[in-house]
Amino acid sequence: MATDAQTMPTRARRTTSLRTAKLLNAVGSYVLMTVLAIIFMFPWFWTMGSSMKTVAEIYKYPPLMLPGQIQFNNYVDAFEVVPFGLWFLNSLRVVTLSTLGSIISATLVAYSFARFNWAGRDVIFGITLATMMLPSEVTLIPQYLLFRELGWLNTIKPLWIPAWFGGGAYSIFLLRQFIRTIPRDFDEAATIDGANPLYILVMILVPNMKPVLATLSVLSFIGGWNDFMGPLIYLASPRQFTIALGLRYFQQAPGQYGRPLEHLLMAACVMATAPIIILFFLAQRYFVQGIVMSGIKG
Repeated sequence: MATDAQTMPTRARRTTSLRTAKLLNAVGSYVLMTVLAIIFMFPWFWTMGSSMKTVAEIYKYPPLMLPGQIQFNNYVDAFEVVPFGLWFLNSLRVVTLSTLGSIISATLVAYSFARFNWAGRDVIFGITLATMMLPSEVTLIPQYLLFRELGWLNTIKPLWIPAWFGGGAYSIFLLRQFIRTIPRDFDEAATIDGANPLYILVMILVPNMKPVLATLSVLSFIGGWNDFMGPLIYLASPRQFTIALGLRYFQQAPGQYGRPLEHLLMAACVMATAPIIILFFLAQRYFVQGIVMSGIKG
């Protein structure tokens, strides 16, 4: 009995020590994540503050974090100085068409790799993955010559039509991995009921693929929205510019308008990033779930 009485305070101290250690670890983790979040978000906060400054405040030294008087008219002036609204619509049209094409075509290809046994399937899948190691610069000139022969230069066709031919190796890989986590019992039950493969894909598998489809939609949207090289190569008229290329136009515009436009550039940058931020927060639950579940089964 005396031994038990002596060990009880020791156990209590150990339990208290473990709880304290866990609490300190949790507090330390949150503090570290908060500090890192502030560091990574600082450029965006700086851009937001600069977008509402006057020209004099932009060039003031030492720099001001916040404007002395908020200039909301900078956002309106950004639409008046350059065709920012048209660039926004061009980008929206490009990313909508390219995202739809990428999702639809990649789903069909991944379904073939995941559910059907055909000669050379694994070899072709390996070759498909190997294309991820091929830099885009290698195919840049052949693609340019092809689109020139098709008469697609200075149009948005080169920016979205290729997405309808496979959707990219990464999309195919991610969808294939996810489809393989779905039990084949669903396919077999539908086949017994007389369903064809296309019906099984559309009506049975796709409803269960919402997380990975949302993930790829977000990634495709962000990639298309931020794409700079493609519009730079294929577009020549400012009326055809997307937002990514249009922001570069601000650096050439001051010579035409005779005044600095850095404050308007910051306002345009904020408006350009807004759709991506909104989309990510709306789809983040599916985004994380899709990434996690796609790696469950090899």
